[in-house]
Amino acid sequence: MIKSVLCAVDVNRPEEETRVLETAKRMADLDGAQLDVITVVPDFGASVVGAYFQEHHVHTARDSAGEVLSGFIAETLGKDADNKVRHIVAVGSVYEEVLKTAQHAGTDLIVIGAHRPDLKDYLLGPNAARVVRHSNCSVYVVR
Repeated sequence: MIKSVLCAVDVNRPEEETRVLETAKRMADLDGAQLDVITVVPDFGASVVGAYFQEHHVHTARDSAGEVLSGFIAETLGKDADNKVRHIVAVGSVYEEVLKTAQHAGTDLIVIGAHRPDLKDYLLGPNAARVVRHSNCSVYVVR
């Protein structure tokens, strides 16, 4: 029985992520599971660009992402469903933060979207592939 579903979405791609969120909600509803939705803000401090950003820019980006995430969930699933969803905004690498959150929350199922792979994805592996490879729980990939 699934008790907890973690859905990873990119709030910058709402058209593509709507199906991912709807799928996660349906899967959570099947067993009456808790639905958690995560979005990840890049950690600018880890890149060369990071030298030009101050810490408050990361906090502002995280706050903005939280507002957009809440609006996206409410618009996609409705206000009632939004009130029951746990909203998570992490900062860092997408696949690392999804895996860390799933481990910490005791997630039984991760739902994540996959986009058409580019040549570079075959060499490096997209976030969905990394989550699938390294997750301790089941992963459902929405194409």
